[in-house]
Amino acid sequence: MAEAVIEIERLCYGGAGFGRIDGKACFVPLTAPGDRARVRVVKEKRSFAEAEVVELLEPSPLRTLPPCPYFGVCGGCDWQHLPYEEQLKQKGEIFADTLGRIGKVPRELVLPVSPSPECYGYRSRIQLKLARKEGAPMLGFFKRGSHEVVDLAFGCALAAPVLNRLLAEIRGLLPRLPQLEGIPQVDLAMGDDGDTIAVFHFRGKDAALLVDRLLAARQELPSAAGVYVKSGEKGEMHYVFGADSLSYGVPAGLFPGSREMRLRFSRGGFSQVNYRQNLELIRTVGEWGALQVGARVLDLYCGNGNISVPIAPLVREVVGVEGYAPSIADAAANAEGNSVSNASYQVGDAALSVRRLAKRKEKFDLVILDPPRAGAEAAGDLAYLAPERILYVSCDPSTLARDLAQLCGAGYRVERSKPVDMFPQTYHVESVTELIRR
Repeated sequence: MAEAVIEIERLCYGGAGFGRIDGKACFVPLTAPGDRARVRVVKEKRSFAEAEVVELLEPSPLRTLPPCPYFGVCGGCDWQHLPYEEQLKQKGEIFADTLGRIGKVPRELVLPVSPSPECYGYRSRIQLKLARKEGAPMLGFFKRGSHEVVDLAFGCALAAPVLNRLLAEIRGLLPRLPQLEGIPQVDLAMGDDGDTIAVFHFRGKDAALLVDRLLAARQELPSAAGVYVKSGEKGEMHYVFGADSLSYGVPAGLFPGSREMRLRFSRGGFSQVNYRQNLELIRTVGEWGALQVGARVLDLYCGNGNISVPIAPLVREVVGVEGYAPSIADAAANAEGNSVSNASYQVGDAALSVRRLAKRKEKFDLVILDPPRAGAEAAGDLAYLAPERILYVSCDPSTLARDLAQLCGAGYRVERSKPVDMFPQTYHVESVTELIRR
């Protein structure tokens, strides 16, 4: 492959540095703005190229020493070689550029990135891959650009300390587990009180044998409040021992009129990975939602009621829709457990639910969207419900920008958008965007 010298101008969504080789755009992972490097082109397309660093000729003055021994090999982090202030700057520019380029959102409507109070040790969930090398089990994350596992002997710098303790306990137990080749992944999650649950994914023939062995080894997993085995095509959960759910708190006064709550999510269920930044999402929706006693709120992709349960006491009614049935059970339990009687939650496809509600001529004052990375299929039909305000919570700037363009074409305008740094040391960013009906 051809080699060339490149100067890195900025960072891009995806984490790579951007520069030009003979005028052609080139993306180089693990570089920093201001780097001058000799690179090897590894992929060339008509309009751009991808390259890897051969030699760092002149390091950027921005560079800092990564604290993690696996950085650069493990695919989990992108920017540990940059100070956090620079990460925030680059995320803000990438986010604003994406919304402007794809969604035609004016730059002045994009607010500064809300920084994370913790840059390391913030993750409350990790998904560990399991492989074997020369007969020895390896537990960690995939190497950058491959499906080869990096064994995290020293733990993960982004994971909460209790998850690293549990990871070490599981690593010690692995050589004595049966049918180890049938365990491709172990999920670890924690509540904000430090309780943890481990879920072992299993593709072997006898899940009961693994359950029995894990139960017998309970004393070797003191950091686990609960353990489960997930097997079969339908992901059946087998109870091993302990807790079946985790929880986190929402403090009183987070936004005007809000009260203290505690929200749960079941083993294997979804929760945001950064609890303190999750509160920033809830706070922003509570403040921007113009919540009124007579308002009806529709919460699409509602999960466990993470956003709509806390705001429900300030409105007339909340209707939540989510495709994952266990999350709906959690949402209903969260409403009941926090004495919220005006919220109802149902399993359903968001786009189909919007069409049904529109056909029944139901009206909502506020619609909250919190879709997966692929974006909101329901976005195109929201105009039929004619809500005065839409609050779109997104984890992907590109699909957000695409959906905003569609909503603006259907009679809405973007009022403001706030990026929230849920994922320090990576290029990922969460956000909240407010749209008002014109």
